[in-house]
This record gives sequence, structure tokens and C-alpha cells, in this order.
Amino acid sequence: MATSRPSTRVLGYLESKKNLVGSACGLAGLALTVAGAAGAYWPVVIAGLYGAGALVAPPERAPVPVFPGTAEQLEAVREDLGRLRDYGAEVELPPTAEGKLGGLLDLYGALLEPGWGTEALATEPDAVHALSRAIRLDVPECVDTYNRTRWWTRLTPGGESPERHLERQLSVLSEEAERLTAGLQDREARRQQTHTAYLEERGRS
Repeated sequence: MATSRPSTRVLGYLESKKNLVGSACGLAGLALTVAGAAGAYWPVVIAGLYGAGALVAPPERAPVPVFPGTAEQLEAVREDLGRLRDYGAEVELPPTAEGKLGGLLDLYGALLEPGWGTEALATEPDAVHALSRAIRLDVPECVDTYNRTRWWTRLTPGGESPERHLERQLSVLSEEAERLTAGLQDREARRQQTHTAYLEERGRS
């Protein structure tokens, strides 16, 4: 592995613009030598022209990193939602919290269903991030914390029940999801109004 990296660098330089331009200039120096114009200093002429060509050659551009597109991100989040549903079906929750969790996951599922929801999300990376964070982090953390806290409460009862905390957390996440949905709907409505105004203006002109 240690010997492959230097060889890769050498190969990369041989294929670089600097080497190609420098070699072209060096060939020009060789042509001058053959023509007798370089005289006894022909090695210096060829080396100098190669170096000048390598200096003036445009720098290599680093490749632009390719990130997953929004469609790929949404597909990954949709798969994670499926795993979250499986997890929710395995854990034991009180009826009220179970109902809140089911409703919340249904709302996430509706947003991620191919159609207007994903089309709207495709133009809103912040909304995609918020949805991804809720599915991958917030909801699993709420349920797992409830299960762990419930066990400790059996040993030291008292204070606000873990069930109540879980219900409050799921309510906050549901309100957040509803605001996200309302925001997407509002942006879609404004986009439609803008397009209507554009068509009307074009018709008058």
C-alpha cells in the first residue's frame, strides 16, 4: 500500500496538463535543436521550455463532489420510516401514546408518499432535513427513553410518569409535522398564485 501511492502520484502527473503542455514545449525545443538553433546549450533550452510550459499550463481542477439528490434522500428516508414502523410495532406502549405514534407515522408516510408531498419536499431541503431528523433520531429516542425510564421508575416510583412524558413528546413532534405540512401546502398555494398572475400578465401583454 505504501508503494502504490507514490506511483499513483507519478502517473497522475504524467497525465496532467502541466506535463502535457511542458512536453509540447520541450518538443518545440527539440525541434529547435534539430534545426541547429539551440547550439551547444540545447539541453538547457529543452529543459527551460518544458519548465516554462509546465508553469503556464492551467491548474488541474479538483473533481466536484457528487452528493445524493433529493429523490435519493427521500427514498432513503422512506426506507427508514419503514424500519421505524417495524420498531414501533415491537415495543410495548400505553394505548394513548401508541395512538399518537401511529398517527405521527401515518403523517410522515403521507408526506413521503410519491405525489404532491415528495414533489414539494424536493424543493425544500430544510423540510427534508427536519423530516429525516424526526424519523431517524427524535421518534426512536422518545420511545427508547420511555422504555428505559419506565424500568427505572419501577424501582423508584414518583414524579411525572414516563407515559406522560412520552405523550407530550409525541404531541410536540406531531405539531411540528403539522406545521411542516402546512408550510409545504402554503408554498404550493403561493406558487400556484404566482403562476396564475404570470399567465394573466402574459395574456394582457
